[in-house]
Amino acid sequence: MKRKFYIELIFLILLGALTSLSLPPFNYIIINFLTFSLFFIFLIKKIELYKNKKLFFFYGWLFGFGYFVSNLYWISISLTFDENFKFLIPFTVVLVPSFLALFYGLIPYLLIILKPKKILSSFFLFSLIFGIVEFIRGSILTGFPWNLIAYSFSNQPEILSITSIIGTYSFNLFCISLFTSPSIFILRDNKKEISICIAFFITTISFYVFGSQNLEKFKNEQTEKLDYKIRILNSNINIDRFYENIDPVSVIEELIEISSPKKKEKVIFIWPEGIIPGISQDQLKDYKWLFKDKFDENHLLAIGINSKKKEKQNVRYFNSLSIFDHNLNTVNSYKKINLVPFGEFLPFENVLKSIGLKTITNEYQSYSKGEERNIIDLKYNNLSVKILPLICYEIIYSGKIFTNSNFDYIVNISEDGWFGKSIGPEQHFTHSIFRAIESGKYVLRSANNGATAIINPMGIIEQKVDKNKSGYIDLSESRKIETTLFAKFGNKIFGFIILLYIFLIFSFKKLRNE
Repeated sequence: MKRKFYIELIFLILLGALTSLSLPPFNYIIINFLTFSLFFIFLIKKIELYKNKKLFFFYGWLFGFGYFVSNLYWISISLTFDENFKFLIPFTVVLVPSFLALFYGLIPYLLIILKPKKILSSFFLFSLIFGIVEFIRGSILTGFPWNLIAYSFSNQPEILSITSIIGTYSFNLFCISLFTSPSIFILRDNKKEISICIAFFITTISFYVFGSQNLEKFKNEQTEKLDYKIRILNSNINIDRFYENIDPVSVIEELIEISSPKKKEKVIFIWPEGIIPGISQDQLKDYKWLFKDKFDENHLLAIGINSKKKEKQNVRYFNSLSIFDHNLNTVNSYKKINLVPFGEFLPFENVLKSIGLKTITNEYQSYSKGEERNIIDLKYNNLSVKILPLICYEIIYSGKIFTNSNFDYIVNISEDGWFGKSIGPEQHFTHSIFRAIESGKYVLRSANNGATAIINPMGIIEQKVDKNKSGYIDLSESRKIETTLFAKFGNKIFGFIILLYIFLIFSFKKLRNE
């Protein structure tokens, strides 16, 4: 009996781990049809034999642990840069996946509690619970909606086009159903039930047709040539600059060289997050002499940099995206509102500080949270552009990055060096594709040790500088599309999809009773 249990344990962890191969950078989507179907079949067969709710929670936890331990291992890499954190590496490798797997434990737990007798009702209930649990995972506490199964389709922009209408969470729910649907062939009560499986494949094809038409329509949209350039920088400056007291002058000189500024050429330069070591927003002007012969009144500089604010006896620090003119006067600034736990702020700081813990990204104290994310309306020297600022992983929150869609571009700056040479940067980059399609806006992404890109509203990467390379790309023309349905209603649409699934669950239950 014990041997059988251990085999099941390994089987479920292996299913979760294999599912990770469907995510970027691998995108082996076909694997999901196997792993999700086998997981669902396993649960249904076990429900017929056992009624132990705690055991079913454990089944879900095992699948989730296998999934997260294999695709989030890179989180521990951020702890290798500081000797004080290295002792935590074994804990993060295990504890982070273990915690996230608790959400997946809820899926079979609720399934066994609510399980209807009809197999199709069970199928839709499994998908619905899974989809809602993923939404909760992305919302509760600070939320961590990383590696939703929907990201398996990240290199299929035609199919992803549907997220402009239903959003990522609704599409994620659809993907769960799609990948689980082959199980109906094995578990079906009659041949008619196979039609549900066929329906999901036909729907996928219809998404592809819809997306193809959208792409063709976008190509035929009139191109608007800008009277200025937005130059997005990709740098490859080592993350050790934060720990080895690297002279900021050398970093600034390298960034200016990569930027290749030309006088009398209207350019907005976008530099990555926190790129200059040891320099805050109010100190950058001290380095004006480095910019003097390269920049003029036609240039603006958007850069990820720390800012601070004095309040009585205390000083608050912020991770900011600040915009400077050629004299390094601050034109505008945005303070990050979605902070990374332990990376940018220390939960229960007073307690954890007493045992020697601190934040990873700075030496002084936790960053403070900005009040709100406002659109930056740049009106400068006959230049007018509205940008939505997003710093680092703020790009991952579907339906929560804006309430007002009256802006031109999403600007996302990031420091991907914390991920090392892992799959983390590719996973991080993928979120930009989804936000571009959902919002119907260009995403302009500037990264250090990561990928820099211009992603159009169709999710197509128009220009890109790969990670570990230095260079820049220019946006000098763009196309506009109408505001997307998802941009108008956000995750309210997910609520509608939930109601649709509930209707289907009860419909099949009623048919069973009849």
